[in-house]
Amino acid sequence: MESNGRAPAWAAALIGLVAGAVAVGVSLPVAALVKPSAFPVVAVGDAAVDLAPAWLKEWAIRAFGESDKTVLLAGVLVVLAAGAAVTGALAVRRLRYGLACLAAFGAVGLLAVLTRPGAGPGDAVPTLLGAAAGMSALSRLLRRALVPAPPRPDSLAPPRPAARPAVHGAGGPRPETGAGPDTVERHGTPGPAVMRAGEDLRSFDRRGLLTAALGGVAVAGIGGAAGRLLSGGAEVDAARVGVALPRPAVPARRVPAGSDLKISGLSPFFTPNRDFYRVDTALLVPKVDPRDWTLTITGMVDRPVELTFADLMGRPLAEADVTLCCVSNEVGGPYIGNARWLGVRLADVLREAGVQAGADMLLSTSTDGWTCGTPADVVLDGRQALLAVAMNGETLPVDHGFPARLVVPGLYGYVSATKWVTEIKVTRFDRDEAYWTPRGWSAKGPIKTQSRIDLPKPGASLPPGRTVVAGVAWAQHTGVDAVEVRVDGGPWRRARLAEAPTADTWRQWVLDDWDATAGEHTIEVRATDAAGRTQTAERAPVAPDGATGLHAVTVTVA
Repeated sequence: MESNGRAPAWAAALIGLVAGAVAVGVSLPVAALVKPSAFPVVAVGDAAVDLAPAWLKEWAIRAFGESDKTVLLAGVLVVLAAGAAVTGALAVRRLRYGLACLAAFGAVGLLAVLTRPGAGPGDAVPTLLGAAAGMSALSRLLRRALVPAPPRPDSLAPPRPAARPAVHGAGGPRPETGAGPDTVERHGTPGPAVMRAGEDLRSFDRRGLLTAALGGVAVAGIGGAAGRLLSGGAEVDAARVGVALPRPAVPARRVPAGSDLKISGLSPFFTPNRDFYRVDTALLVPKVDPRDWTLTITGMVDRPVELTFADLMGRPLAEADVTLCCVSNEVGGPYIGNARWLGVRLADVLREAGVQAGADMLLSTSTDGWTCGTPADVVLDGRQALLAVAMNGETLPVDHGFPARLVVPGLYGYVSATKWVTEIKVTRFDRDEAYWTPRGWSAKGPIKTQSRIDLPKPGASLPPGRTVVAGVAWAQHTGVDAVEVRVDGGPWRRARLAEAPTADTWRQWVLDDWDATAGEHTIEVRATDAAGRTQTAERAPVAPDGATGLHAVTVTVA
């Protein structure tokens, strides 16, 4: 099947795809040299995240979990591939159509790059060079695919048609040859037209196209490999491994022996780093070299502060066991975890800077431009709010904010847990807004009292008899005082609570004497905090300040 009588449809698509791959492959290493956020593919994805309505983001988290960013990037690449195929189809009609299409894609990428936080004129270079490379590749591929057609030898010419009577006209008699708009005359003999490029006679050269396409793929592949090499990821990983963690000047409290009930299937007291949830807006995890990292404290302070990573590591470090929870966590959801954190007390740094009267907000910024608004009074009220550098006894993983992140007990992550933090501006809620606030979320996000059933699993098939029901409950910065369980809407029964070293961590609970009888059963749980407040049974969505309701699982006993 041919496209517009010039090249097969598959060839037109291949031309566009290879040209697009060259554009992306060239822009990637240039962006690695300039700034990772200057890579247009990621910039477009980031812009899509920023522009997406809150309901769409919540749907993506529910549907894809921590793979939502991978799905989004794949979607961007699919759209680019489809656009590239269309570009190829247009280019075989007229080259200028294809070039215009590439220019349009470049303009979209350029707009996305230049509207990212902290973008400068230099950030345009990767997109401009990538677009220029794509246009050059498109022209070359077309020249190799559509070549001048050689004249047909007389010996191969088709038989002449029978002579027709002369037609008399104003210019005198002339023979009628039968030549029409779909034929060309070679050596006085009409023959079938071949592919054209502009007004030139052209022929499709499969071998020439495939050879040029292989060259384009090689350029794109080399560019991609160079981009990964120049991104510094390996250097950052090596630097992270080389960090020697000092002993804490203020160790965490000893974890009581009864804090982990060690029941198979029950969430452990400390969540392993590899299992700790990750929810953020970064499409690509920032790779920040600790040797280049700085943190600035600015705004409503008497003395602005700038800290390097060496400065941070040279300060007295404190440990704290803190449970973090994402505001996107549905009732009974997985976006919660508990860890032992090591870092510098944020309150100490703020007091050195001298927080001015009237300031009530800490606007922290990540290296990728994401912002978070934290109530200043919460950080300064004596709880262990940290500039954390380590997690569960190892240097902070890159996915979780290396070289440094915020950890503030008692607040949902969107107002407390900035990863890859580079700046803290002391300000006011009535002057500044963080990333999620104009998108419909509350400016302040205290974590609500919640509980979750880990055992038995939803939909489980159980044998009759004594059955263990167990899970976790949390009520930071207040603490959990009681957990109750009921089956099939019956009376609430008190569960046994594990120990907890502080009010800033979750607590395991277990009811190990439920006598399960045959049939289908619904199990519910609720928690009461140390102030006597029992979690509400009223269901509410995660927006604007966290979900409410009772977690329930249905099981079958047979």
